[in-house]
Amino acid sequence: MIWSLVVLSGVCVLLGTEGRKSWGRTVTFQRTQQYESLGQVRARQRRDTSSSSGTSKPDHGTPFTSCRLPLTPAEHKVLDDNTHETGFNGDDGSHVILTWVGDGTGVILVLSTINGPVDTFHHGGSSRLYRSTDYGKLFHDISNRINNTFIREEFGISVGPGNSVILTADTPVVDRPGGIIFTSRDAGATFKFIQLPFHLDQPITYHFLNPDYLVALSIDDTLWLSLDFGATWKKMHDGVHSFSWGAGINLFFSYRQADTVEADERGDLLLKRTKDLGKTFTIIHEDIYSFGYIGAFLFFSVMEDPRSPRVMYFSSDQGDTFNQALLPSASTEQFYSILDGDEDMVFMHVDNPGETYFGTMYTSDDRGVLFSKSLERHLFGGHRKSDFTNITSLRGVYLTNKLDEDNCIRSVISFNRGGKWQRLNKPENVDCEDHTKNCHLHIHGEHSRNNQIVPMLALSEPTAVGLVIAHGTVGDSLSSSQHPDVFVSSDGGYSWRGTLRGPHHYSILNSGGLIVAVEAQHEGQVKTIKFSTDEGQCWKSYNFTEQPFFFAGLASEPGTRAMNVSVWGFRPEDDGQPMWVTVTIDFQSLIARECNDQDYEEWLAHSTEEGERNGCVLGVKETYRRLKKQSVCRNGRSFVVSKKQSPCLCTKEDYLCDYGYHRDVNAECVRQPSAGNKTLTICLNGKEDELLTTGYRKVPSDKCEGGFTPRLKVPTVIRPCGVKPSPGSPATTSSQVTHFNTPRERLVLILVCAGAGVIVLVAVTSAVLAVRRVLYRNRTPVYRFSNLRMETQDDENGITPDLGSATSSNSTACQQDSDDDLIG
Repeated sequence: MIWSLVVLSGVCVLLGTEGRKSWGRTVTFQRTQQYESLGQVRARQRRDTSSSSGTSKPDHGTPFTSCRLPLTPAEHKVLDDNTHETGFNGDDGSHVILTWVGDGTGVILVLSTINGPVDTFHHGGSSRLYRSTDYGKLFHDISNRINNTFIREEFGISVGPGNSVILTADTPVVDRPGGIIFTSRDAGATFKFIQLPFHLDQPITYHFLNPDYLVALSIDDTLWLSLDFGATWKKMHDGVHSFSWGAGINLFFSYRQADTVEADERGDLLLKRTKDLGKTFTIIHEDIYSFGYIGAFLFFSVMEDPRSPRVMYFSSDQGDTFNQALLPSASTEQFYSILDGDEDMVFMHVDNPGETYFGTMYTSDDRGVLFSKSLERHLFGGHRKSDFTNITSLRGVYLTNKLDEDNCIRSVISFNRGGKWQRLNKPENVDCEDHTKNCHLHIHGEHSRNNQIVPMLALSEPTAVGLVIAHGTVGDSLSSSQHPDVFVSSDGGYSWRGTLRGPHHYSILNSGGLIVAVEAQHEGQVKTIKFSTDEGQCWKSYNFTEQPFFFAGLASEPGTRAMNVSVWGFRPEDDGQPMWVTVTIDFQSLIARECNDQDYEEWLAHSTEEGERNGCVLGVKETYRRLKKQSVCRNGRSFVVSKKQSPCLCTKEDYLCDYGYHRDVNAECVRQPSAGNKTLTICLNGKEDELLTTGYRKVPSDKCEGGFTPRLKVPTVIRPCGVKPSPGSPATTSSQVTHFNTPRERLVLILVCAGAGVIVLVAVTSAVLAVRRVLYRNRTPVYRFSNLRMETQDDENGITPDLGSATSSNSTACQQDSDDDLIG
């Protein structure tokens, strides 16, 4: 049997409210129990001479460019001297969790766990804890610092502001009155044992700025608060469903009243707030289905009657007042999803009625009340997954996929925060194989990763200005019949270049001055890493080990400032047992020269030398100081992105059509026929008011000055809608996708690309969340690319896909997933 590996959680970056500062990064690796013994590996390698003793297979097809530079003997020696391999001897844990602690500390904690039988009365398994203080070059077993306690695999390590760390032990419920945690204020150098007065149901949540303030939810739905980093705990409230920190010390939570009988029903929750750490409480609203917080907005969906559609409410003043959002209501066949948001606006997806697997994307005003259509037929597939991506390396850029009327998936990009969407340009060094006139680049998103078509999503970092790395295909639409290749953009998504054939794992280092990549191998072993110092134009390859191993993941410190990367995997031993191994390659000695002023260039974003684009986006021109492609030097840890801003004259592009208006063929905002002749009825602040509207409103965060100014003023009566303002509070930032789902199942849908016969998508049975922490074990949601009809069979719990009756056109196995609490 061949070993196979599953990356469970990929990368999870914890975000704070102040500038989205990262506390750390956690990566989880898992290996399955199917593997070859060392003897079987060697026998297979002898039979397969093309494998060259286990080296990686060559790239698929012909390279995009001939620029593959060999390492010089001197470069090879430098890398050899700065490559460190660690084998975790005798440790056959099935899971490895890596966590970076602090910013620039060099500390990595590694938790290796192997599970035994677990039930309410007994628990089994073992774990080991390792620590590195030099970015993964050397690890020490520190299990004795926590008395060799078995740490939970599910949420065993949690890092917070500063150098704070919490480990959660796995303890049987009946043996102790509460669980056990270990806390550390010094990045794991020392730990303190703490006996909890309750058993945890989910990870402990840090306050965004103060690590001493912790909130936890117990298995009996009780909310607990600690103000001394877990040393003591205070019971805050019973019957809590979910909670979220807000601005300052505001805390929000939804709960069910004690006399509620139907504990499995949603829509009967109450939303409360405390602004003094549990001393007093205020009810914000009743009939809550779910709630969340993003940017400067508190949002919640309300279900006033079990048979009525849900509606969305937003508050931009931390809950003191709130307004019904001008969005279509969501019936029991639909859902809402917050895609992204900040202090200025929110991206919202509203599902279309029926089994369409697409919906409409809206963008809000700066109050979260007026919403405008941004993109129709926005793809949202069977796993409640969206391909929506914020390109963080350039302001205002977003990337997503849409499902067109011919049932083809196509990628679109916006450079002005959803104001306008367009197709991606064809890469300059790639031609369409079918010679179609509609030749564009299409990017694989979350749906493709979920089905193991690609190992990684699009990658961008704020410190690597303009740089985007992504998997994609070139043609009329996104294709599953083509191997996904790696493409790079240096200008935030305007132009692209094919850089690596076949799927890869990749990472950005040196603030964009270094890209590293390892080819994704489904069956073979790896020993080679590729790296580029010119944003993917040229690549060099380095064999980092003499003994190849099965690849588990590529891991680097968050923030892109590091110069080293760790390759993780496992290697078969003579006794047939696998051994976890990590190889850390430090490029600092290879790229030894510090950058100087001559290594940087002034770059005007959103512009072209030909003048097709003048650089004005959202009312501002931004000129960045960034590294030249030909400069091979080290940015350093102190590198800070610098830019100059200058305002632009306003144009119609800086405005959206106001509520009740739409753009006509002349790009003018005109009144919609259904809006009436004189008045528009909308809700604002729960009172009657008069709004003078020009039909236009400026795009949130747009800073243009002068220029185009809408002239016509039309009085609009804003009538009361029964919303009662009530005291409240909060504010935080998060980029997590938050869903408002309905308790029903999605049926089978097969989508076939018309004309070319390219099969694009099959979305199958998505079990939708009805109650927190309830798994639909017999309702497996499936999404995959296929050209075969998916058979279904009825079971006692509903319609279930027959996974054995269909195979994917590209041999991608169906991946199980759970919709067990997608609410953020």
